[in-house]
Amino acid sequence: LHDFSLFFLMTLTLKKQPIVQLVNDHLIDYPTPSNISYFWNFGFLSGMCLSIQIMTGIVLAMHYTPHVDLAFSSVEHIMRDVNGGWLVRYTHANGASMFFIVVYIHIGRGLYYGSYAEPRGFVWSIGVVIMLLMMATGFMGYVLP
Repeated sequence: LHDFSLFFLMTLTLKKQPIVQLVNDHLIDYPTPSNISYFWNFGFLSGMCLSIQIMTGIVLAMHYTPHVDLAFSSVEHIMRDVNGGWLVRYTHANGASMFFIVVYIHIGRGLYYGSYAEPRGFVWSIGVVIMLLMMATGFMGYVLP
């Protein structure tokens, strides 16, 4: 009983600290609707896939040579000579497919729940523009070796 009361007092004291209170209010005690489901995770997962694509794409761009005679050699260099280059390349390639799957599920959730209706019509339109840009960027990446 004594250990529990000490833990309880320490928790109350710690929750009064500004940074801890900010984290607690936005991550732990955050109010959520009662009808939330696992489909609501796909917006965050889309952002995570985008972050991974950007990071691996930057690393690959540092080693890639966009020249007609040197492109294949630079990919071979990434795969054989760069430490973990094979992992970065395959993560980038498979991450692109995962990104599209996650975004399509995210769009399907939006269609199912009617997220395109007012007052969120403008947000939906921005999302459609982002998806079209994503598809155009993905196509540009797919034509590289």
